[in-house]
Amino acid sequence: MRLLPPLLLAFVAGCATIVGTLQLDDRFGPADPAHFDHPPAAVSGAPDYWREVRPLLDQRCVSCHACYDAPCQLNLTSYAGLTRGANPKTVYSSVRLIADEPTRLGFDALTNADWRQKGFFPVLNERMQSPEANRDGGVMYRMLALKQMHPGPDSGAITNADLDFSLDRTDTCTRAETFDDYASKHSERGMPFGMPPLAKAEHQTLARWLEAGAPYTPAEPLPASALAQVADWERFLNGDSLREQLVARYIYEHWYIGHLHFAEAPGRYFQLVRSRTPPGQPIDVVATRRPYDDPGVPRVYYRLRYSEATQVAKTFMPLQLDAARMERIRQWFFTPTYAVDALPGYEIEKASNPFATFRALPVNSRYRFMLDDAQFIMMGFMKGPVCRGQVALNVINDLFWVAFVAPSDNEARMTTTLLDTDIINLQLPAEHESTAGLLAWRDYAKLEKRFLKEKSTLLAAESKKNLPNVTHLWDGDGKNPNAALTVFRHFDSASVSRGFAGERPQTMLVIGYPLFERMHYLLLAGYDVYGNIGHQLATRLYMDFLRMEGELNFLSFLPLKDRQPVLDFWYRGRKDQTDRYFTDAADYFPRESGMQYRTKDHLGELYQAVAQRMAPVRNPALDWKNTGLTPAEVNQMRRLSQIRGIPASVMPEQSLLLLKRPDGHPQIVSLVRNSAHSNVAEMFDEAERRRPKEDTLLALDGVIGAYPNAFFAVDPEKLPDFVDAIGRLSDEAGLVRLTERFGVRRTDPRFWPTSDALHAEWRRTAPREAAVLDYSRFENR
Repeated sequence: MRLLPPLLLAFVAGCATIVGTLQLDDRFGPADPAHFDHPPAAVSGAPDYWREVRPLLDQRCVSCHACYDAPCQLNLTSYAGLTRGANPKTVYSSVRLIADEPTRLGFDALTNADWRQKGFFPVLNERMQSPEANRDGGVMYRMLALKQMHPGPDSGAITNADLDFSLDRTDTCTRAETFDDYASKHSERGMPFGMPPLAKAEHQTLARWLEAGAPYTPAEPLPASALAQVADWERFLNGDSLREQLVARYIYEHWYIGHLHFAEAPGRYFQLVRSRTPPGQPIDVVATRRPYDDPGVPRVYYRLRYSEATQVAKTFMPLQLDAARMERIRQWFFTPTYAVDALPGYEIEKASNPFATFRALPVNSRYRFMLDDAQFIMMGFMKGPVCRGQVALNVINDLFWVAFVAPSDNEARMTTTLLDTDIINLQLPAEHESTAGLLAWRDYAKLEKRFLKEKSTLLAAESKKNLPNVTHLWDGDGKNPNAALTVFRHFDSASVSRGFAGERPQTMLVIGYPLFERMHYLLLAGYDVYGNIGHQLATRLYMDFLRMEGELNFLSFLPLKDRQPVLDFWYRGRKDQTDRYFTDAADYFPRESGMQYRTKDHLGELYQAVAQRMAPVRNPALDWKNTGLTPAEVNQMRRLSQIRGIPASVMPEQSLLLLKRPDGHPQIVSLVRNSAHSNVAEMFDEAERRRPKEDTLLALDGVIGAYPNAFFAVDPEKLPDFVDAIGRLSDEAGLVRLTERFGVRRTDPRFWPTSDALHAEWRRTAPREAAVLDYSRFENR
């Protein structure tokens, strides 16, 4: 009997859909799912898709409707996503017992008719084409019109209980057939959801385009110089020798997530895909869950597929391809002498283990390849399959530094020895594919313990000259800024930037090749966002081991007596059953380091020594140099970065401060709150482990992160008052007052103009990094 109400509700909803369908069929004829498989051509008098419509979608819609976390899976970054439509099924699920079928745009179905078979319904009219039919039969048109009729408040916080801004809210994915009922029950849920309505002229542009049947014009052709580059890279990646094929597979499994581009075609991006067809023929994409899954053909070809999709900050991973990069790859993989006698297969046990698959490739070559764009590789852990996920990201601290063991002949020899004797111990959770048992992580805990014992034995036998010393850290060869990285966690999202931000991090990781590679295959190549709870749990808990290994690497630079107290502070209140293999710092490396300390604050001195090692590649903007700020403004930025404890804890996770300028170009500053925890070794009960009195605030030049929680627009002369006000914060009421005085709320008529100015300035000052921000986490205060 308990199941009756939900079943009854589903029955009633189904009946309403059937009735609505019959009514629309009677007025406009039956729907044709293949209608937009061949996009309607431009119509005289209708707004042009690329010049007028696409910019509006990017500025007003894509901020929420992109990636896997788009409401109702409606992805508006491309025409293909718009015509695919919506799906009520949630991609992010922490209770899924069996892996779901993937619904990746551009891979898992190639026609709208096929998407309809996968549960997607149209938001555009697929029936008879007329202005009336395109209005009444199109969800998108009606959502925009509903907002115009019910724009909501233009000041203060939104108090309507029907507008839920929580990330875990249940989406109401209405169809055209049931829209009348939706509008009567949820009159203030028009689009943009919980934001100011489109300006009249903007609304008219989209309305006229939708009334005309959503016509599409092809994008401008790529320049011949860019096409020549595509041809060069496809030749390079599709050589016939066994070595060339193995190297290409290695490159693909690290670049497939990226947005590849050429200097000859700024703003145009490509995906590296596996194809059944060779260069010169149309791409026939091989769609598999993971990049190393069996393609089902004797040979795959690695092709560059052009993407028309708008780039969004939460997934944007740009990587420029040019002759210099190709030459570096040749030097790493084709200059050394080694043999590739056979190509590895795609059996999941081996393919999920990169150390087995790519055993023939020199360790130093693989490591150099990853270090060359270390930020890109690290970025994949945050921007790949994880658009959302506090449980996935509470495995890391809010602010930590990352440095890398320098590639050297000695390091390569030790790593090769370790991998040759212990490959079996480096198996990863992805070998269970996407449906894993809930206790699978325990097997990997045992393997990790065995691996660390083997590693500790090798480290203990090192000669004195090879003992841990900051001179053994990679310094980017004096020119590569990827040598020093800062990772920020913003509760349920994360970002990585080049250079060490802040004077002192919460923790630090030192990463060598085996650890870096395992992170990549655990968190990106082997992670399936559609996987079941066992897969997610095993991935999350295995990352615990990898994080702690990186921390122990760093602690080995300290005097032996200092390591355990630091480790115990980092893991205050930890529970033995989750990390019992990592509780003894001396057990990991029982010898003294090769460092000579001069002060009593050994940890602080080590941080300074590491920072000094990376000084030649430090970004001047981290010290507010060449940012355009006046000395007085720089002083205020430094005051902001000195705010600690409760005032910092009251601030949003991620705010954007826009300093007004006479020329109309705002100065963008990110205000990042770094939340402190007693430890990050547990999966749940994060609130109980919070230490707000230890929170810090960082002011950083430019845009950090992809999900701003708040905007503050401040006149330069009011900047000291703004800083003072933050320093006095003690509770939520104080933050509300700060927002009333300096903030731009989601109801503020200035919201969209502020957003436009922010994006325009970001594109102007950082054209290779700028992309559309996500407002799904923008706070209602």
